[in-house]
Amino acid sequence: MAVYTDVAADELADFLKTYDIGELLSYKGIAEGVENSNFLLHTSAGYSSWTLYEKRVAKGDLPFFLCLMTHLASRGISCPQPLKNKSGEVLSTLAGRPAAIINFLEGIWPRKPNVAHCAGVGEALAQMHLAGADFPMSRGNALSVRGWRPLFEQAVSRADEVQHGLSDFLGTELDHLESNIWPKAFADRRHSRRSVP
Repeated sequence: MAVYTDVAADELADFLKTYDIGELLSYKGIAEGVENSNFLLHTSAGYSSWTLYEKRVAKGDLPFFLCLMTHLASRGISCPQPLKNKSGEVLSTLAGRPAAIINFLEGIWPRKPNVAHCAGVGEALAQMHLAGADFPMSRGNALSVRGWRPLFEQAVSRADEVQHGLSDFLGTELDHLESNIWPKAFADRRHSRRSVP
């Protein structure tokens, strides 16, 4: 389920008046996704999608992601684009949540991915990284080793319910990664990439 915040039709219709995308015809929640509320939006101007960013997403990170989509598209990457409202902004507020309307790209996700799909994903990721090389904004990776300690602290009291001794094992491994292997290996890898002609 990927709809955590419901929005009434009249509230959405008022919100859409701040955009030049026509009048609301219909909308429905999108089941796929894990942390935001996503909707398929049908207006008199066509289809788009709209996202309500839920509490887990830091509002300060959203300009990075929305601007990155615009940057990648300007470099020829096929990716959805945030739509600007009448004030020229891509980020708005709806139902007390940060909200963005994104143009709709046709397509479906494969139910049984195969080797060809994996190769396509790899190629698309390579193109995306190359196209993003000159993107001027940056943000820290909240899911890197620095983000593991808070996640560990939240779950450690339940770890032994999964497997006896798991909390001690995970704590020891995390201590080791933080103090020994991870920072050095990461620094060495970054250095070796920079030194390649």
